[in-house]
Amino acid sequence: MWHDYVNASSVEEVLDLLDWKREAARIVAGATDLLLEMERGLRRNIGTLIDITRIPGLDAIRRERDGRIHLGPLVTHNDVACSKLLQEAAYPLARACWEVGSPQIRNRGTIAGNLVTASPANDTITPLVALDATVTLRSKGGSRTVALADFYQGVRKTVLSPDEMLIDIAFSPLEGRRGTFVKFALRRAQAISLVTAAILLQLEGGRVQQASITLGAVAPTIIHARAAEEYLDGKLLDGKTIQEASRLAIEAATPISDVRASAAFRRTIVVVIVRRALASLGRGTERSGFPTDPVHLSTGEPSVVPLVHEIRTGETPITTRVNGREYRVSHGQQKNLLRFLRDEIGLTGTKEGCAEGECGACTVFLDGQAVMSCLVPAGRAAGAAITTVEGLSTGEQLHPVQTAFMEAGAVQCGYCTPGFLMSSAKLLEERPEPTKDEIREAITGNLCRCTGYYKIIAAVEQAGMARRAQTERAATLPAAKLGRRGTED
Repeated sequence: MWHDYVNASSVEEVLDLLDWKREAARIVAGATDLLLEMERGLRRNIGTLIDITRIPGLDAIRRERDGRIHLGPLVTHNDVACSKLLQEAAYPLARACWEVGSPQIRNRGTIAGNLVTASPANDTITPLVALDATVTLRSKGGSRTVALADFYQGVRKTVLSPDEMLIDIAFSPLEGRRGTFVKFALRRAQAISLVTAAILLQLEGGRVQQASITLGAVAPTIIHARAAEEYLDGKLLDGKTIQEASRLAIEAATPISDVRASAAFRRTIVVVIVRRALASLGRGTERSGFPTDPVHLSTGEPSVVPLVHEIRTGETPITTRVNGREYRVSHGQQKNLLRFLRDEIGLTGTKEGCAEGECGACTVFLDGQAVMSCLVPAGRAAGAAITTVEGLSTGEQLHPVQTAFMEAGAVQCGYCTPGFLMSSAKLLEERPEPTKDEIREAITGNLCRCTGYYKIIAAVEQAGMARRAQTERAATLPAAKLGRRGTED
């Protein structure tokens, strides 16, 4: 699919490559959108992928002295959703990030990538436009800062030049305002938005002093519902006001009909979700349903690896560590990580179900994070630590999750099971005693076509109890019975 894969060591190296390759190069961080487009033949002109995930400092979330919040280009959706700063200072954005995909997708997908992809259905754009965000673009010739609302020129069209890199996203915190984000989709997780709305209000004594209402997936770009914003000014936020503002919100919308919904349906949903959002802000319940400590299926820090320069098919082997064993592989550099693991290393436990990050059957751990391996370029494996379902067990000893799935009868055909095992095992590393809600959240990225999920949830609960009992038993063993590694002889 591509010819060169570069694991960049600095922003300057990235800018040099963009200046040289221009349209033939693309920056990848999460690559969750780009890889799909390349698989589908929509990006045939790209010869070079520039991986920026090993560049230090680009994943920072910080508040500067002027009070503005800045996100680096490697900040992921899970970084935002789990950030206490952003939960308080930019709740609509945190909520939007939590609504994206699944934990595996949120571990890889970046906010910068979501903005650059420029689909009006992309969830994070709607709250960031409401927050009057700006983006800073940098090339070898210098930097420029652009209002996010001016960054877009149409569906998947931006002002980003081929030699530029988005290096910063900035916005002011809520500070005295309250806000929320509402998404309407055809299912609760792993679904593209049919309509989104972000609403920010400054309220005094129950009256609206200032309102910002932005809508997504109802126009070529994210738009403001200006008529509704103006109507709310100075109004008491009661039922009558909410009803009229919701009706006025559709005046800005110019939706299309597509395979997911008709234009008429989308216009109706605008009214519904704006009304819901305003009502929740009026009641003070806008945070209902949002976990203060979201599951993110991540326990490790990215590995520090030697710089890997251009990887060319048949020329530069990929050296990686899978299930604790080092491999040096000379083929498969142009594949995704899923096919690389199956075809080149021979670990076929990881399954390909949908090949587009929808089913979770291909879940593996990459540097301590659960990810969809079908959406990771093979070049990212260089220098990385990877765990597949084959690596869950230790010798003859099965992982507690594996044992629990068998004992609870949590499988039928078994095709989806490797993905469920991986998500569940990572959850138990992150939270040894998860609640049912946390278990459900952890497996939102995994689909099973054979069963309900009751036995799967019961199995994860059982595995958590088994792990806890195992830990308690090990803690009470006399020292004389312990081997050199702290296990029984």
